[in-house]
Amino acid sequence: MVTYRYNFSVLQKICSICLGSINTSQGSFTATCHHSFHFICITNTFAIPNPFPICPLCQPLPNYNAPLPNAPPSVPPSAPQIPKLEPEPVQFSDDDPLLEPSSTTTTTTVGLEKVTINAVPERDVLAASESAPQFTVLIGLKAPPLPASSQRGAPVDLVTVLDVSGSMKGTKLDLVKRAVNFVIDELGPSDRLSIVSFSNQAWRIFRLTRMTEAGRASAKLAVNSLVVIGNTNIVEGLKKGARVLEERSYKNPVASIVFLSDGIDNCNHRPFFHLLPPSIYPANRLPHQQEIELFPVHAFGFGTDHDAVTMHAISDASGGTFSFIESYEMVQGAFASCIGGLLSVVTQGLRLSLRSGSNGVVMKSIPSGRYPSEIADQGSKGTIHVGDLYADEEKEFLINLSIPIRKTSLLDIVCSYIDVVSEKETVEIESVEIRRARKGSPSDTKVKLEVDRQRNRLHAAESIAEAQKMAESGDVNGARDLLAKGRTDILGSSSAQAGDDMCVWLEEDMKETERRMGSAEQYNKEGRAYALAGMSSHGAQRATTKGKKVAGAERRYSPYSTKSMALMVVKAEQLSDDEAEPIIKKEPEN
Repeated sequence: MVTYRYNFSVLQKICSICLGSINTSQGSFTATCHHSFHFICITNTFAIPNPFPICPLCQPLPNYNAPLPNAPPSVPPSAPQIPKLEPEPVQFSDDDPLLEPSSTTTTTTVGLEKVTINAVPERDVLAASESAPQFTVLIGLKAPPLPASSQRGAPVDLVTVLDVSGSMKGTKLDLVKRAVNFVIDELGPSDRLSIVSFSNQAWRIFRLTRMTEAGRASAKLAVNSLVVIGNTNIVEGLKKGARVLEERSYKNPVASIVFLSDGIDNCNHRPFFHLLPPSIYPANRLPHQQEIELFPVHAFGFGTDHDAVTMHAISDASGGTFSFIESYEMVQGAFASCIGGLLSVVTQGLRLSLRSGSNGVVMKSIPSGRYPSEIADQGSKGTIHVGDLYADEEKEFLINLSIPIRKTSLLDIVCSYIDVVSEKETVEIESVEIRRARKGSPSDTKVKLEVDRQRNRLHAAESIAEAQKMAESGDVNGARDLLAKGRTDILGSSSAQAGDDMCVWLEEDMKETERRMGSAEQYNKEGRAYALAGMSSHGAQRATTKGKKVAGAERRYSPYSTKSMALMVVKAEQLSDDEAEPIIKKEPEN
């Protein structure tokens, strides 16, 4: 056992928690390993009775891959039972083997239902002699439902990267533990979980392990052992989380990182994107690394003091989402919404390949949000890389064309993806045509509501992004004016006038974003994170948690929520009603 003594000497020492100097006016501890700590730092940082059985710097966190050992006789029965921290392996290739499909299911070649493709030209009819220099085609995708036999998507490799710096003490950490325990309970024996925690350094405290009954029990022991210490090193946390997935010996079809932090990285000079591995920040790829696997980072900014700009940039670059958890008790629901999606992946690697249907039909632009797109061969070819789809998830893309006179064939669409059940590539083909008439009627000039709705979605996304830039530069008045004008434009559109639900939700979202930019102080506290979470949601057409609204809790909170996400949130909220009160009463929010 490590013993401590009070030290009021005049010698200058450095506290290993806050890194501040220790002087004669401050009580301090010095461990037998010669690490020193302010008495106030050790008592405020660790919610554990003293004497603390290990030096928090030498052995900061336990590493659970087996049940806890019995406490030594010298530790009082009421004190925590903390095992020895095992040294990390040189490579994280000690992950559990995958569950063989034959051990739980009968091998089948029958796949899922197909992805539904719906192509809608903005008008059905053009006059025979009419050219259209600006004409839009909407391409809608809808993923199939989960297979009835299992109600689960592809198996998942999930790494949780959790902030355990000093600011996470008390209620915050208790609620995060409960939220991660909920995630553990929802993972099945085919899914694997690893746990990484970080403060000044990062530690892999739980290797990538299948969530069998024993695996879940060990994972919960690891989570419940977490204690807070030190500063915030986001870079090291993400690097270690990425390494777990990069160096694994086996690979489940879906791999993601769930990252949570309540603070700003105070161990690295910003911007520090160049320090991140290319597997989560592809801009850092070298020429020979272009084929490296990319792992989505689903980032959760906790409270009002986190680095929303950095977290949003990392999640956006990696193909993940950014959520703003404003109230601490919301963290379980926020995690539930994310996990509800990740556990319901039904198609992977989806790509739309577009080709002009006639000579002279030219693709001018593809406003595809976060999804990479390109136009080639002078506008005759285009591609949209969509990636994974959750069960029942919908995506819609606008293709802006230039159409010469008399042409009727506009686009040929090839949709290719991997069916996660049959594990086979599926290809679907769709063509888009338009009728030509000698003379168009007035009704033929009206833009279809489906296309107008998506134009409104893009307009809202662009308005929020532009307003966020203005507010970031200090012009919150201009940001509010821009959002107010954007709301007016949407309310005056034909789809909004027809009572379209999406347009109603977009207007409400922009109004709330505008409200949270009431002043520079309010923007810094809540408006920035709220706007960035909205930009993440609109760019990916995927639900995120924003402010006090958990994505998926109610359909009206986000039209991007899927059935699986909503059901998982409902389950989490039902559990929270029974469990939250004792935790929240322990330490009221400031």
